[in-house]
Amino acid sequence: MQIDKTIENNTVTVALNGEVDGSNVSQFELAMTDAAAEGIHVVVDLKNLNYVSSAGLRIFLIFQKKLGDKMSIIHVNKEVMDIFSLTGFVKLLKIVETDK
Repeated sequence: MQIDKTIENNTVTVALNGEVDGSNVSQFELAMTDAAAEGIHVVVDLKNLNYVSSAGLRIFLIFQKKLGDKMSIIHVNKEVMDIFSLTGFVKLLKIVETDK
């Protein structure tokens, strides 16, 4: 997994590339902790995310609860949206943009 973090216009964007699973979930958690520490809106861009395990879902949930309206998720592809839907996370996360 590769994580790119950018800051622009009072928004931190965390872009994930590859897969989030037990082998790299600590990297994702650290990136989200750093982004949240900025104190501005956090956007998680999933355009290039192919898979998220239950360990990754846990991090999404922790930070959605922690940041509330200050976090949103964009560019969710069909594969990841299927995972969010099957697990019920589609109701828990602030998903503002999906890719068809």
